[in-house]
Amino acid sequence: MRFLAALLLWFTVGLTSATLAKDLKSMVVAGGCFWCVESDFDSVPGVVETVSGYTGGDVDNPTYKQVSAQNTGHYEAVRITYDADVVTYRQLLDRFWRTVDPTDAGGQFCDRGPSYRTAVFAGNQQEADIAKATRSAAASELKQPIVTQIFAASTFWPAEEYHQNYHIEHPIKYRFYRTRCGRDNRLRELWGDSAGGGV
Repeated sequence: MRFLAALLLWFTVGLTSATLAKDLKSMVVAGGCFWCVESDFDSVPGVVETVSGYTGGDVDNPTYKQVSAQNTGHYEAVRITYDADVVTYRQLLDRFWRTVDPTDAGGQFCDRGPSYRTAVFAGNQQEADIAKATRSAAASELKQPIVTQIFAASTFWPAEEYHQNYHIEHPIKYRFYRTRCGRDNRLRELWGDSAGGGV
């Protein structure tokens, strides 16, 4: 009897979630430290889940140690699952640009090296076209060249469990890191009132 009740509860919760989220899609972006990218998107209405990981390189099942050694070709990235009935790909990209420094080719804020560069990993041609259009709009707003690359999506490898939801699991350590890294100060300097993220 207990098993049947548990099964019914599981089915009901699953059905309710599926009903509420009618059009689930995902996107992958790299914006420097993946803890910060997760934090910047978790609060967006319509975002269902964020997962820290690695993509863009040529090593299968990479570890943080391998990626941070800067020789795998991988970026620290985040897969964002969202309900397209609530928020669009374009709206999420508009937020993305304002949570990073897209003029920095050497990394992001205090994190330096290839794995910390910014990038958008488009899942199809339509997404690539939207990414290019929003990148051009961001460049016009900043009046500076943008170095962020747009790539075709490749395999996304989830990062180790201790990296997931770091801003929730370790809020004091996370806030200390983000402040010391100068992320929000640079975003204010670059984007002013339209800066996103923790600003």
